[in-house]
Amino acid sequence: MQDFNTLLINRRSYRNYADGPLAGEAVQLILEAALLSPTSKNKHSWEFVVVEDREMLAKLSRCKDRSAAFIADAALAIVVLGNPLETDAWIEDASIAAINMQLQAEELEIGSCWVQVRNREFSETITSGEYINEILGVPMPLEVLCVISFGNKEKSRSPNNVDQLLWEKVHLGKYKC
Repeated sequence: MQDFNTLLINRRSYRNYADGPLAGEAVQLILEAALLSPTSKNKHSWEFVVVEDREMLAKLSRCKDRSAAFIADAALAIVVLGNPLETDAWIEDASIAAINMQLQAEELEIGSCWVQVRNREFSETITSGEYINEILGVPMPLEVLCVISFGNKEKSRSPNNVDQLLWEKVHLGKYKC
């Protein structure tokens, strides 16, 4: 087990995956990380659709032009949904759950990548979220925030460089130009 700071340094986005399924225990831990995530007013406004079927992964990979194609090669994708009627903080709730899953995956040495869906377009007339809702049978009022792809890392990536952190983005006491 890595300490949390090392986990953050090592977590990178992976779009290339080695063949093979993920262990069932690993998938359970990833889902537990989502279900353990905090939510506004303890509303638990998120829901998740777990996709392992190759044909459905291929369909998900077409949810937006080009930038989601790698989902087709993932071992697993989790569609992160939120209910805007449950709370106005559904985006934040779902985002916390999504990053918790990615951090758990990294701790298990599984690659992952966030695919933004909310406010993205499938076509000129259909949003990416509407496309996903249709192929997965997601009911209203649930909305898709993102899809997280997961898979065995094809090759490792170098960790983030803490010497290149953007400390100029941190303001002490008040905002300084």
